[in-house]
Amino acid sequence: MRCVSWLLLGTCLLVLGPAVQGAPSQCPSLCHCHGDLQHVICDDVGLKKIPRVSESTRLLNLQRNNLGSIPTGAFSESKGLISLHMQHCHLREIGAQAFKGLKKLIYLYLSNNEINSIKPGAFEDLTELTYLYLDGNQISDLSKGIFSPMINLFILQLNDNKLRELRSGTFAGAKDLRWLHISGNGLTTLQPGSLDDVENLAVLHLDRNKMSTYPSAAMSKLRVVEELTLGTNPMRTIPDNAFQSFGRYMEKLHLDNMGLEKFSDGAFIGVTAVKTLHLDNNKLKSLPRSLEFGTITNLTLSNNPWSCTCQLAPLRRWMDSTRNRPDAVCASPSAQKGKQVRDSTPITGCKGKAKRTRKGTRH
Repeated sequence: MRCVSWLLLGTCLLVLGPAVQGAPSQCPSLCHCHGDLQHVICDDVGLKKIPRVSESTRLLNLQRNNLGSIPTGAFSESKGLISLHMQHCHLREIGAQAFKGLKKLIYLYLSNNEINSIKPGAFEDLTELTYLYLDGNQISDLSKGIFSPMINLFILQLNDNKLRELRSGTFAGAKDLRWLHISGNGLTTLQPGSLDDVENLAVLHLDRNKMSTYPSAAMSKLRVVEELTLGTNPMRTIPDNAFQSFGRYMEKLHLDNMGLEKFSDGAFIGVTAVKTLHLDNNKLKSLPRSLEFGTITNLTLSNNPWSCTCQLAPLRRWMDSTRNRPDAVCASPSAQKGKQVRDSTPITGCKGKAKRTRKGTRH
C-alpha cells in the first residue's frame, strides 16, 4: 500500500491495496463508502458516536460531527486504518487508550475541536503515526512522555492552543520529529531540556507566543534547524550565540513584530546559510557585527528606527551589490532622517572590515 499526503490541504489520498478478507458487506448508516469499503466517508452527517468499521477500512472521515469524546475501544475493529479524520467534531477530551489497536495509523487529524485534556496513554499503539494535527484546540498542558509511543512522528501541529510552557520530557520518544509547530499559544518559556529529545528538528515555529527572553538553554541541543519563526514574541534582545548550534543549516529566520531593540554583537555567530531574514516592525537601530549578508536573498527591514551611521555600512554594501534593496528608513542622525538607507550618502564613506589573507596577515 502506498499513501500520498497533500500536507498543505490537510488531506490524504490513499492508493488502495488488496482488500482484507472479512470486510463488512454494508456501509455504516449515514455514511458513504468507496473502494470495496476501504474509504468510509461520514462527513457532516449528524453522527453522535463513532461508527464501527472493520479491518478492511483504510480511511475513515468523521469530520463535522458532534462526537464529544473517543471512548476506549472505539477503533478496536478498525486495525487497518491508515488515515483518520476527526476535525470539527466537538471533541473535548482524548482518553487513555483512545486509539488502541490502530498500529497501522499514519495520519491523525484532530484539528479545530475543543480538546482541553489528553490523558496519559491516549496515544498508545500509534507506533506508525507520522502526521499528527492537534491545532485549533484548548490544550494547556502536555504530560511528560505523552508522545512517546510515536517513534515515527514526523510532523506535529500544535498551533493555536493554550500551552504556557514546555517542560523537559514532553517529547520523549519522538526522536524523529522534524516539523514542530507551536505558534499562537501562550508560551512564556521553554524550560531547559524541553527540546533535547527532538534535536533533529528542521522546522520550528514559535511565533505568536509570549516569550520575553530568547530560550537559549532549550535551543542549545538543536542541530539542524532550517526554519525558525519567533515573530510576535515580546523579546527586546537576542543574545550572543543564539543560533550557533544550528547556524550552518538555518536558511529562514523570522524575527518580525517583536518590539526587538537590539542584537548582542555575537548573536549571529555560526550562522552561515541564512537566505531569508525578516526583521520588520521592530525597534532596531543597528545590526550586529556577526551578521553576514553573503547568503541572504530575502531581507525585510521596514518600520525600524535605523541609525544611518557606519554600523550599517555592511548592510549598505549588500544593498549596493544586490537587486534586493529592501525598504529601510533612517530615523537618525537628524540630517538623514526620512531617507532610505540605500540612499544615505554618509554611509558610503565608511571603511569596510579588514580582511585576513590565508596566512593570517591583514591587507
